[in-house]
Formats: sequence, C-alpha cells, structure tokens
Amino acid sequence: MPHPLNNQSIEISLPNQLGYERIAMACSESFAKMLGLSTGRIEDLKTIVAEAAINAMQHGNKERPGTRVTVSMTFKDDTIHIAVMDEGDGVKELTPTPDIERIVNELDPPVGFGTFLIRELADQVEFDKTADGVSVVKMAIKL
Repeated sequence: MPHPLNNQSIEISLPNQLGYERIAMACSESFAKMLGLSTGRIEDLKTIVAEAAINAMQHGNKERPGTRVTVSMTFKDDTIHIAVMDEGDGVKELTPTPDIERIVNELDPPVGFGTFLIRELADQVEFDKTADGVSVVKMAIKL
C-alpha cells in the first residue's frame, strides 16, 4: 500500500546568504517527520540539505547578492528526493575525498568536506544541470 503522502512535494527559495540554510534544514526536518523518517536519518537529511545549500551559496552563486538557492523535496516510492539549485555554472569536477584526520587536526582546509558529507550520508547523489542551465545537486534518502 502506498504511503499516504506519496508524490507530495515542497519547495523553498532562499536568499543567497549564509544562515538561511537553517530554514531549509528546518523544512526538511518537518517534512521528514511527517513521512516517519527515523531520527538518525532526519539528521542525515538535515546535514545534506544544509551542506548542499551552503555549497550553492558559496560556490555556485559565488556569494553574489540577489541570487537565490531553491530547495525542493518530493516523496515518492519510500524515498525523499531532494534537489538544491543555484544560479551558478555547476560543478566542473568533484574535489577528491578529503583527508578527514588532517582537516580535524587543522592541517588542511575543509575544502570538499561538504561534498564528502553529502556523498556519505545520501543514498544517491548526482550533480547536474537542468534543461534551462540551472545547476542542481540531486540527492535521495530512502525510508
């Protein structure tokens, strides 16, 4: 039997300003609670949404005022599908897996750490562009 919230979606548009990723985190948490996601997976979802939004603001939109970051979430087939879109040029190449120990010991800057977290916590990750040229990171969390 399909989940009663199957095919439900939400979308929020954020100003390109650090701190607003917290709104996306709160929305994703509320949406996931409605779907019955476990507490641990809710924390994973909040982390990947925040990291993707921060990356979109800093690297995609290059901190330009007036640009936006859009976060959409759709629940379908026992999976939350998340898309974070910015107005940038997209990911040209992924950074190599960071050396976490070196970052924790402040020997390396935390470059690539957000992308690393996203790839570790999400069940699926894809970096893409839409047909109209919008940069998007697509992620999925399964119930």
